Amino acid sequence: MESKSQTNCDTCVNYVYDEDYDCYTCLVNLDEDEMYRFMNGTNYSCPYYRLDDEYGVVKHQM
Repeated sequence: MESKSQTNCDTCVNYVYDEDYDCYTCLVNLDEDEMYRFMNGTNYSCPYYRLDDEYGVVKHQM
């Protein structure tokens, strides 16, 4: 079961490399309040976090 309390963007499926900007970006457009909580909160719980689990996808396909 995925935990919605994750804040580590590095393991999120929505965190992808943008070649145009030459950096990683989030695909989710956070509203102003969500962005404020993300930038200033030490315990921000991202409601859009999904674990980028490649092994889980392969297991599901078998």
